[in-house]
Amino acid sequence: MTTHLTHWGAFEADSDGDRLTAVRPWRDDPEPMRLIENVASAQHHPTRIDQPYVRQGWLEHGPGAARRGNDPFVPVSWEQALDLLAGELGRVYREHGAESVYGGSYGWASAGRFHHAQSQMHRFLNCLGGYVHHVNSYSLGVSQVLLPHVIGELGWVMQAATSKSVLAEHAELVVAFGGLSPKNAAVSPGGVSRHNVRGWIGAARARGCRFVSVTPLRDDSPAEAQAEWLAPRPGSDSALMLALAQVLDAEGLADTGFLDKYTVGYDRFMDYVRGTTDGIVKSPEWAATITGLAAERIRTLAREMAAARTMVTVSWSLQRAQYGEQPLWLGVVLAAMLGQIGLPGGGFGHGYGSAASLGEPARLFSPPRLPQGLNGVDKFIPVARIADMLLNPGQPFEYNGQHLVYPDIKLVYWAGGNPFHHHQDLARLRAAFARPDTVVVHDPFWSATARHADIVLPSTMSIERDDFGAGENDRVFFAMKAITRPHGQARDDYAILGELADRLGIGKDFSEGRTVDEWLRHLYEEWRLHHSGHDLPDFDTFWASEHIELPVPDPDQVLGAEFRADPERHPLTTPSGKIEIFSETIDSFGYAECPGHPVWLEPEEWLGGSAAAEFPLQLVANQPRTKLHSQLDVGIHSQSAKVAGREPVRLHPEDAAARGLRDGDVVRIVSRRGSCLAGLIVDDGLRQGIAQLSTGAWYDPDPANPAFCRHGNPNVLTPDRPSSRLAQGCTGQLSLVDVERYEGAVPELAVNRPPATAL
Repeated sequence: MTTHLTHWGAFEADSDGDRLTAVRPWRDDPEPMRLIENVASAQHHPTRIDQPYVRQGWLEHGPGAARRGNDPFVPVSWEQALDLLAGELGRVYREHGAESVYGGSYGWASAGRFHHAQSQMHRFLNCLGGYVHHVNSYSLGVSQVLLPHVIGELGWVMQAATSKSVLAEHAELVVAFGGLSPKNAAVSPGGVSRHNVRGWIGAARARGCRFVSVTPLRDDSPAEAQAEWLAPRPGSDSALMLALAQVLDAEGLADTGFLDKYTVGYDRFMDYVRGTTDGIVKSPEWAATITGLAAERIRTLAREMAAARTMVTVSWSLQRAQYGEQPLWLGVVLAAMLGQIGLPGGGFGHGYGSAASLGEPARLFSPPRLPQGLNGVDKFIPVARIADMLLNPGQPFEYNGQHLVYPDIKLVYWAGGNPFHHHQDLARLRAAFARPDTVVVHDPFWSATARHADIVLPSTMSIERDDFGAGENDRVFFAMKAITRPHGQARDDYAILGELADRLGIGKDFSEGRTVDEWLRHLYEEWRLHHSGHDLPDFDTFWASEHIELPVPDPDQVLGAEFRADPERHPLTTPSGKIEIFSETIDSFGYAECPGHPVWLEPEEWLGGSAAAEFPLQLVANQPRTKLHSQLDVGIHSQSAKVAGREPVRLHPEDAAARGLRDGDVVRIVSRRGSCLAGLIVDDGLRQGIAQLSTGAWYDPDPANPAFCRHGNPNVLTPDRPSSRLAQGCTGQLSLVDVERYEGAVPELAVNRPPATAL
C-alpha cells in the first residue's frame, strides 16, 4: 500500500507495478471524495499519450499554423522530438527574443511540489532568458486585483481567514453569497488531507447557527446546513447587497463607530446608496425589481444580519462574471457596516464554499518547492486575456491602472494546464491558437490543448513519479512515492526539460547536476535547515514515513483580529491602511465599469435585460462534481455522470416542459458564440430560468464548426469579455442561452480516443 496526494484528497493504493489494482480514501480523511476513482481508471485510458508526436503539417513544412487542430499527428522518437524542439526554441529566441515566447502553464497539473509542471517549465524558460508570463488566475482574477485596494492582499484574506472551528463555535448567522458548495470546498491547490466542510457546518448548525444560501442552485450548500435558500436572478447580487446596505443605514443598524475608526470613504458610498448622486434610493423595493426577491425578505435579512454574529462570505463564482468586482467589494462593505470584522464568528470571508483551504488555520511555514529563477522579460498579460494577446499583437490594453501592449508571440509553451478548459469562447481561442509559429504541449492525455499543438510530449501522471506535497494551508506534508511505472514512453517534465536544456547549452543552469532523488533530498534538507528551530525529521526519516505535520501557531485565528485590536500598529496593506469603501486609487483610473466605490451595473447578458428575449435562459457554468476542472474526464467516476455520453445540463421542470423536453434527452444549447450538446436532467433544485452546465467536458469540436462542441463544454457558449479594465478577470460563470431537443442522429464523440495519426 502507498499513500498519495491529489488536489481533491489523499488516497491509498495497491499496484502491480504497471497499474493501480485498488484505490481507497486515506484512512484519516473524515469526508473522502469519490474523485479518486478517476485516477486508476484513467491511467491507461486510450487517450493517454504513449510517445512523442509532431503535427504532420509542422513536420513537413516547418513552423506555421496551417491546419493546426485538424492535421494528423506523426509519432516520432524522443530523440527526434527533442532535436526538433531544441532547434525551434533556438530559432525563436535567436530571431525574435524572449518576448516572443509565452510560457502559458497553469498550476493544476499535479499536487506534487517538485514536479509542479508550471515551476519546471518556468525555470527552464528563465534559463533561456525568460518569457512572457501571466498574472492572476481564472478562478480569482478579480479578487487578486480588487482586494489589495479594498481590504488587503488575497493571500492574507485566504490564509488568515477565520478558522472553520471558530465559525462552528461562534457564528450565529452565515450569509453565503454564492453558497457553500461542498464539491468546491473539497478541493484545494496542492491537495487536501482531511476534508471537513460538512463537519464544521453540521457542528455550527447543531449549535443553532443559521445559514442563508444566496444562489440560483439549491445544492450549493450541503444538507447539514439546513440553509434557507434565496435565489436571486444570477448577476444581480450587487443590487441585493446594496439594498441590504440601504436598510442598515436607514434603520440605524450600521456600526458607525467601526466605520469611523476602521474604514475610509463610507460617506461617499452612502451618497450613492441613499440616491443623493443619482436620484435612486437603493431600497429593497428597488432591488426586488432587479433580483426577483421579495422586498420584505431583503429588509428582514438586513435586520437579522445586524442582530446576530454574522459571517458574510462571498464565493469565488460571483467575481467570475462581468462586473465581478462589485459583489465582492460589497461583501466587504456589508461586513464593515455590521462592524464585526475581527470578531470570532463574524466579519468577511471569501471562498468558504470555494476551496478546502479557506478556514484552515495558517501553518507556520510552507513546504519546500523548486525555485523558478528570474524572468528576464517584464511583459505579462492577465491570464484570461490569452486570446486577445494572440489575436492582437501590438495593441494596447488597460489593467489595474496600467497602460500595456500585447506582445507578438511566436511560440507558446504549455505544460500543466488546458486553456481549452479554462478559457471562454473556444472558437475564438481556437482561432487565436492558429496564429503562433509553434505550440508545444506536455500532457499525459490527449487534451484539447494537446490536439491543438505542433509538438506533443507525453508527461507522467503524479502516481508514476517520486515527489512530495502539501495542499495550500494544509498542515499535512506527504511523501509521494511513485506507485507504478510510467505509461508508454511518458517522461517527467524534469527529464524532458533537462534533455532540452542540455541540447541548448543551459543544462547545468537548469538541473544543477542533480537527479530527481537528489533534488528532493536537497530541497527538503535546505528547507529543514532553514526551519532548524522546529522538530523536523531528516529526509530519510521523512521519506520512510507517510507524512509529517507542519506546525500551526493559531488554530483559532480570526481574520482582522490584530487590525481591530490596534489599527495603528497593525494597519491593512491598502493605501490608507484601512478598509476602503471608497478607493481614491481605483477612482483615479477613470473606469466607468469599476468606479471608486461599488455600484449596481447591469450585465450585458442577464435575465433582466433585453438580450433575454432571444436567449431566455441563464447559463450557470459552475465547477463539476465528478472531476477537478477537466482533469481525468475519461475516468470512471466522471463518466458515470454523463447522459448519453454527454455532460449533463440541468433545467427546472417548468423550463423543460415549456420546450417539450424530458429527462435523458440529448439537447442542443445555443448562445451568441456557439452551441453544444448535453444530456438533460430535469431538476427542481435550481431557479426557474436557469440552465446549469458544469465546466470540464473535454472540448470536442465539430470538424466543420469549431463553435459546436459535441460533448458539452460550456465554454463554446460563454463570452470572452473581461470583468472590467481594472482586473481583466474571467467572466465564464454566466451567459444567456436557449435549449432545444437535438434532432437527428447524435454525432459520435472523438475525445475518448486519440487523434488521427499519419505514419
